[in-house]
Amino acid sequence: MYDVTLIPGDGVGPEIAEATKKCIEATGVKINWDVQECGIEVIEKVGKVPDSVLASVRKNKVALKAPITTPIGKGFRSVNVYLRQELGLYACLRPCKSYKGVRSFFSNVPVDLVVVRENTEDLYAGVEFQAGLPATSELIQFINSKATGKKIGTGLETTGVSIKPMSYEGTRNIANFAFDYAVKAGRKSVTSVSKANIMKFTDGLWYDETRAVATAYKAKYEWPELAVPADKDLDGKVPDGSGIVYMERLIDNMCMQLVQKPELYDVILLSNLYGDILSDLCAGLVGGLGVAPGANYGPDAAIFEATHGSAPKYKGQNKVNPTALILSGKLMLEHLGEKAAAEKLDAAVAAIIEEGKDVTYDLKNDRNDPTAVGTMQMAEAICKKMQSM
Repeated sequence: MYDVTLIPGDGVGPEIAEATKKCIEATGVKINWDVQECGIEVIEKVGKVPDSVLASVRKNKVALKAPITTPIGKGFRSVNVYLRQELGLYACLRPCKSYKGVRSFFSNVPVDLVVVRENTEDLYAGVEFQAGLPATSELIQFINSKATGKKIGTGLETTGVSIKPMSYEGTRNIANFAFDYAVKAGRKSVTSVSKANIMKFTDGLWYDETRAVATAYKAKYEWPELAVPADKDLDGKVPDGSGIVYMERLIDNMCMQLVQKPELYDVILLSNLYGDILSDLCAGLVGGLGVAPGANYGPDAAIFEATHGSAPKYKGQNKVNPTALILSGKLMLEHLGEKAAAEKLDAAVAAIIEEGKDVTYDLKNDRNDPTAVGTMQMAEAICKKMQSM
């Protein structure tokens, strides 16, 4: 029996959380669900994420979280970001894998990518200064007074500033996580992505540290020199038995590479902002956020969540695709050591999607297909499929 925090969220969150709960329980794994309400209504009433939510995750060390609405441009900051920072969840894992039956432009090219994103630093650290405030003007004057050769040339009263912190420790931690994952999962390559040609002291630091970690893994596992070719393009060709290939790409080029030849890449290692953007791009390669799971790991806890939003306009309609959160549940089962149950759940999801009968409207060839089923009906079909396996 595992104690797991369940955060139903808001919008369509409670519906897909219930569907996911049903599927996880159908694997036979026993879960004691500690339900913690943390939707937008609760947060606005309390004024913050309830302390009970953090206490529950710290106690159970594992949580399954449905989407929570974040106001755009006003109100509280992202609950996702807050939880990651408060709980030290420095590593975000977002697998993007093709499933037969899901429409995409790459239906004939199997895509199997894993985005590894640093969660706590970079521009998403939230160190921002609002335009017009005295502290912001003071910061701009301080920056302009230093002999860096760079100045903020716009007006003191009209400029907002965001700070981009990146540390040796943070970069090493996420690079080690990426290589650990690649080794355990039998992956072939790790591609470090940055913009070091422009941001030499932050993104440049990123490359320095990811190269150092790659070199350390090469020595640890006695991989041949070919396995760690800093700044070399192997065009995705990984000789058998050579270990894990380390590659580097600039973020703009990486976007083009993924659109043109995603099959050449495997584990993609990114800092916070780039990782958030690129994970959506990778999800688009395999059919969208509806089939894109996610997980956030730290030394003392892990939270598993879909990468899509709360879609409040569909609230209560039993309409949305539950696959992303169900697959996040599969990642949770793997984390708990229930590998056989995770594989069984993944196989059932794949089978139901490929059959194309008991799926939600977005997984039909025609989104107006009247045979589309609801959220819970798709979950029930997945459960039934597992029973027949």
